[in-house]
Amino acid sequence: MKKLVLVCAFVIGASAVSLAQGGGRMRMTPKEQTDQLKEKITGITDDQATKITAIYTEAGKKRDSIRTAANGDRQAMMAGMMKMMPATNAKIKAVLTDEQAKAYQKIVDERAAQMKAQMQGSN
Repeated sequence: MKKLVLVCAFVIGASAVSLAQGGGRMRMTPKEQTDQLKEKITGITDDQATKITAIYTEAGKKRDSIRTAANGDRQAMMAGMMKMMPATNAKIKAVLTDEQAKAYQKIVDERAAQMKAQMQGSN
């Protein structure tokens, strides 16, 4: 009985540690998204970062409303998200310089390729 309790305590502890370290599927905040973008694209100014954070904040609110409106319908949710993404990307590109916008487009293309590969792998 003691061994069973110890094993359960170990499993619960390991799960808690992995979740605390981001092991769960946590959504990034708009600030975290902007910080990640700043790491990938050089030369983003503080003014650009502020504008991009606002864009991500707006997109997050739209994403939440799409999720709510879909009411558990995954297909409807994905369709709504797919319509929203190009508009969000265009707004971000408008804030960036031409060179930064090219780098951003490369990131978007890579992300799309990863999503496509995941979708094909799950079918």
